[in-house]
Formats: sequence, structure tokens, C-alpha cells
Amino acid sequence: MIQKIYSFLLILMCTLPAYAQNKDAVLGKWLSETGEGEIQVYKKGDHYFGKLVWLKYPDGTDGKPKVDSRNPDPAKQKRTINGLELLQGFTYSEDNVWENGNIYDPKTGKTYSCKLTLVGNNKLNIRGFIGISLLGRTEKWTRVK
Repeated sequence: MIQKIYSFLLILMCTLPAYAQNKDAVLGKWLSETGEGEIQVYKKGDHYFGKLVWLKYPDGTDGKPKVDSRNPDPAKQKRTINGLELLQGFTYSEDNVWENGNIYDPKTGKTYSCKLTLVGNNKLNIRGFIGISLLGRTEKWTRVK
């Protein structure tokens, strides 16, 4: 009986670091599907967030940095897009899935419910939706090395 307990504890000790590491597998820089931006995914407490850290075309037609002009909040319309937090409040739910977060689209000024799914180590499926996941679209991001 004691040998079974030791075996169980050994297995548990070996799998916990892998579980903790798996939770943070989403951390790092990701290139958007269009190649127009890089998003840095980071962690605050037990939640995951992502901010825009690079833009292929950072300036507008006026030569000035692009701003969040489509945001429905007038107070936020003059903030620059570069550095903007796009992913907010995700929690790790199961193997390679982060849920219960939101994604902000500065091109439309809209915020959507979102789910992140890591495919392998270098692909991240971003599923933005309204209401239920079936009513949305998926974008595929690639890890920046």
C-alpha cells in the first residue's frame, strides 16, 4: 500500500511541472495572420493578456502614429495603437486552451469574446465570437522566434 502511495506521489510530482509549464506555453510574441502586427502575450496573476508591440505600418496616411480612432469611447480615440492591449483576461482551462477572455479589434473598435488554442508549439488559433463560439471567426497567429 505504501509503495502505491509513493508511486502516486512520484507521478504527481513529475506531472505538476509539466502542467504548470503547459499553462504558460502561450507566453511570447505572436505574428498576426496578416503579418501586420506582433502581439506580446504575458501573464498578470493567473490571467493572460496580449498587447500590440510592433506594427508593419505604424503610421497613418498623415505620417503620424496610428490611433484608436474607431474606439466607441471618445476618451480612448487618441491613444496610439502600438502598445494597445488587445487580449484581456484569459484563463487556462484545459490542455492548450485559454478561455473567458476578450479580444479588441482596433480596425473596427469592437470587443469580442475570445478563446485561444495552441496548436503544436508555434501556431495559435484566435477564435473571436459574439455569444457562442460557433458565431465567430478564427485567425491563426505564428510564434515569433
